[in-house]
Amino acid sequence: MTLPFTPSSNRRGLIFIILVVLIDSVGFGIILPVMPGLIITLTDVSLSEASRIGGFLLFTYAIMQFFFAPVMGNLGDRFGRRPVLLFALLALGLDYLLMAFAPTIIWLFAGRLIAGIAGSTFSIAYAYVTDTTPVEKRAQAFGLVGAAFGGGFILGPVIGGVLGEFGDRIPFYAAAVLALLNVAYGYLVLGESLAIENRRIFEWRRANPLGALAQIRKFPLVAGLAFAYFLYMLGHNALPSTWTYYTIEKFSWSESQIGLSLGIAGIFMIMVQAGLIRWAIPKFGAFRSGMLGMAAVILAFCGYALAQVGWQVYPFLTLASISGFVAPSFQAIMTSEIPANAQGELQGALSSITSLTSVIGPLLMTQLFATFTAPEAPVYFPGISFLVAAILTSICMILFIIVAVRHGLTQFGRTR
Repeated sequence: MTLPFTPSSNRRGLIFIILVVLIDSVGFGIILPVMPGLIITLTDVSLSEASRIGGFLLFTYAIMQFFFAPVMGNLGDRFGRRPVLLFALLALGLDYLLMAFAPTIIWLFAGRLIAGIAGSTFSIAYAYVTDTTPVEKRAQAFGLVGAAFGGGFILGPVIGGVLGEFGDRIPFYAAAVLALLNVAYGYLVLGESLAIENRRIFEWRRANPLGALAQIRKFPLVAGLAFAYFLYMLGHNALPSTWTYYTIEKFSWSESQIGLSLGIAGIFMIMVQAGLIRWAIPKFGAFRSGMLGMAAVILAFCGYALAQVGWQVYPFLTLASISGFVAPSFQAIMTSEIPANAQGELQGALSSITSLTSVIGPLLMTQLFATFTAPEAPVYFPGISFLVAAILTSICMILFIIVAVRHGLTQFGRTR
């Protein structure tokens, strides 16, 4: 059954997309608290060795997203957003059940492989938003999707921690139920957003990271912004990769203090993406809002790196929430330059960029932290990762300005 897309279904479709992103991120976060225990149960290794295996599981997930996000995006351009999105959600739900029953660590790796492929629903979700939202309102819609993503990462670990008290596998069942319920809801309410005349044939030469990025090169403005976005996301990995290690090393924080700090950061991020951005983007335009977000990120990273006592990082965590302007601003500008039959391809390419930074970024940031906190370090500087992130974001901002000037960007889009 394929439901037609009508203007009245726009709101239902956006609500479903928000739920997709929310449930995907909740499902990812809900298993984090119990993953070490499950790995130890399946392998009978120490916690230290379990963390190494866990790192390879994260790598497996990220590398699959890197390769398959363009495939999902191109399938969406060929067959429509609805069937691809529902199929991916169904696969994700069944995958959580696979991991819940996993008798060996190999099964867990297989589950992460499938999750990395099925988790590429973000590219289809963003393409759906692009299809159904006027150009001038896309940044606000992308902000709502970003808020759902952030909210899931706040709720997921909390739910997983509570359910984990009843067993290491219980959160996997909960994640499966959430995903499968969302499939049923989407089957009933989600209309197709991509008109048949806007579809195109599926080509493997375009449905891969290099092929998708090659297509982006046809649009110089988008290509320039995509490279700047890569640098931004690479630096953005500093906080999730090293925050726990950094705060323990420098401030001797407990787990509860670390959790509180990340929770506060997440709450402010949701407030920005779900509320403030809806006012800021129309008021200042996508370009200026993106600039404001990057400036805030640079100051926040420098603040983290140079803080001397724990309480000093909290003002910068609050300031960093304005980073919520950055991704929607990039998305709003780039989607305005791409034809309707290639929006899924664009989102697949951007998802591959994000996934690639998720492969490179954690390795880079954790190695920097280890090098500059080791006993033999030439200079002791636990905040090195955040300083490098500030530099990467600064380069991103410079490129953003260069591309904007070259292509005549004002508040939004091109000058006439």
